[in-house]
Amino acid sequence: MRSKSYLVASLRRQRSRLGAPKAITALAHKLARILYNLMRYGVEYMQKTEAEYADQERARQEKSFHRRAKELGYEVHRPPANEEPILAMA
Repeated sequence: MRSKSYLVASLRRQRSRLGAPKAITALAHKLARILYNLMRYGVEYMQKTEAEYADQERARQEKSFHRRAKELGYEVHRPPANEEPILAMA
């Protein structure tokens, strides 16, 4: 649980949503799929870091947010990187 790897970050995220037993089972399934692909296709394991997982997760959430906003009839634009975001409270 203290490791900074992609797999442990995934386990922590799932554990908060599903509970420890289901998260451990999901991690075991993920490891089994990785091992199967390593043996089946003979490729090397590409170790990812926790930061890469966080970036991937943020991109997934952003994509989901934009899709959901579009479904509701809104259009969302990201402000330029050099501008501060404006937060308005109603």
